[in-house]
Amino acid sequence: MKTAILAGGNGTRLAEETGSRPKALVEIGGRPIIWHVMKRYAEFGTTDFVVALGYKGGMLREYLRQKDPVSPATGEKAPEAHDLPGFHCPPEWNVELVETGLDTLTGGRIKRLENYLENETFMLTWCDGLADINFSALLDFHRSHGKLATLTAVHPPERFGRVELDGDRVSRFSEKPRVTDRWINGAFFVLEPGIFDYIENDETQWEKGPMERLAADGQLMAFRHTSFWQCMDTIHDRLLLEKLWTSGDAPWKMWK
Repeated sequence: MKTAILAGGNGTRLAEETGSRPKALVEIGGRPIIWHVMKRYAEFGTTDFVVALGYKGGMLREYLRQKDPVSPATGEKAPEAHDLPGFHCPPEWNVELVETGLDTLTGGRIKRLENYLENETFMLTWCDGLADINFSALLDFHRSHGKLATLTAVHPPERFGRVELDGDRVSRFSEKPRVTDRWINGAFFVLEPGIFDYIENDETQWEKGPMERLAADGQLMAFRHTSFWQCMDTIHDRLLLEKLWTSGDAPWKMWK
């Protein structure tokens, strides 16, 4: 099964980081977020990726094109590989890079990947955040209902921290607790080829017309994910993810 990753947007809400590089290359713990996303999928055996390029796509192409260097003397990975520029893809990974246009919207980028996804079920995400989703369970859920599309529904964090009161006395502060009485789209999907019929052209935004029509047709289901999910829309979000990584307690990390 292939995983499509949309990595062509401008990332304007994270302008402090994306003026000089695409959002997919914004780093968490010294590694671009796209590395974290791909590593999470790979832990579930999903190592066939199709990456949609756009804004500063040449930088992503440069980063993703390299393989792990192997010592000619020992046949083993060179110990200094992690210090070299570029993403050193393990040999079992297959990464296809597809130019999808500078101003193409999300639906249009998905549509441009159609010929690379081989008319089969595929996963879809973009480099907007990280989660500890069990992708095997997500795929099992998708296969159980037989519809065209599954989105991952998550509880969002509150925009602001919460002040808890005991009468007029401030009893404690809570920094952005989860809002457990509502769900939002967490941007991790499993999709069937039939979804391409819902996308018109490059000006189609996936989250608008296609998803709305899929829902109206009864073809969109929700996999409820109640544990860790964190977007990376702002510099504060990035610093939060960085703090989790450096603490050694990053929930999305499954590898040593």
